[in-house]
Amino acid sequence: MLNQICFFNSSIFWGGGEKLHLDYAIKFKQLKYRVSIFSNRNSELFSRSNQNNIPTTNIKVNNLTFLNLYKIIQLSSIFRKQKTDTVIFTTSQDVKFGSFAAKLAGVKNIVYIRGLAVPIKNSFINRFIFNHILTHFVANSEETKKQILVHLKNHLPASKIQIIYHGIELAEEKGEQKKLDTIKRNANEIILGNAGRLTAQKGQKYLVEIAKILKKNNLNFKIYIAGTGEMENELKNIIQTEKLQENIILLGFVENMEAFMASIDIFLLTSIWEGFGFVLVEAMKKSKPIIAFDTSSNPEIVENGKNGYLCAFPKLDCFAEQIMKLAKSDELRLHVGENGYDILKNKFSIEKSTFDLIKYLNTSNKN
Repeated sequence: MLNQICFFNSSIFWGGGEKLHLDYAIKFKQLKYRVSIFSNRNSELFSRSNQNNIPTTNIKVNNLTFLNLYKIIQLSSIFRKQKTDTVIFTTSQDVKFGSFAAKLAGVKNIVYIRGLAVPIKNSFINRFIFNHILTHFVANSEETKKQILVHLKNHLPASKIQIIYHGIELAEEKGEQKKLDTIKRNANEIILGNAGRLTAQKGQKYLVEIAKILKKNNLNFKIYIAGTGEMENELKNIIQTEKLQENIILLGFVENMEAFMASIDIFLLTSIWEGFGFVLVEAMKKSKPIIAFDTSSNPEIVENGKNGYLCAFPKLDCFAEQIMKLAKSDELRLHVGENGYDILKNKFSIEKSTFDLIKYLNTSNKN
């Protein structure tokens, strides 16, 4: 049985893996498990953990920390002192370091939740960890599982990888919702939204081309983009060059994603790939129709024609066509959005994800 659970994430940045740790920690705590979070004191995860009264331990990890025997022994001692029986990782550098310490401390459940849909290197250290250290291996989507096995299919049986989607807390009630003051709506204007790190993978540059098509079709619209990243200045320059400053607005980091989703009419995901597009689930929570590329894990979340529309990559005309169709009908947007919330309740609730994880940890063990 589970007792003392440690969520281990050293990342400074706030993303899906960090949110997953916090969401699970809060839910496990509500279920009366003893939980703690190990994270960097300068991270958003550390701050939010404290805000939720979750015990936190400061850690710093880099790609070579797993070679430091002193730090491994030191961490192992902390696990023993806290009587940790379960450690959950979501990043590769944390797994390489923390899993050895957990093994040395005699931790019963050593868990890796993989959310990155890219192949894992077929290295000796990876094979050793997956076959001799980790007790449980979770993928957050079928696509992530597929990518895990690209180089490791001869060393890691597919049956040892459990798929558990990242769930979200359901809305307690529907009705009037808080909205962002920074999102302004003019008369008869359709508000389109996108959220994510401003990187090549997230494909925000495609929003510029989509905006150009929509303008040619005389649609009254704005696209609000929530997020920061290394492509921010490049995007600003492209938007200015194309004279789309009135149509595409970069909001920067948005803390209240629920308010963001409540403020838009349609959510657009232009990512080239996703391990699990949690932002899609966030849109579904607010009953927003979705348009995304038919790639990676997106079809696991978006049922084409039901809670949104999927377009072959990189068919931007398809994006514009579906936007125009949804923009013309309040009734269609409402219907598609409500379908999304129904799917969310049945498939992507944090309660379902948590109980699926508890069941897996209590009934499965690799060693």
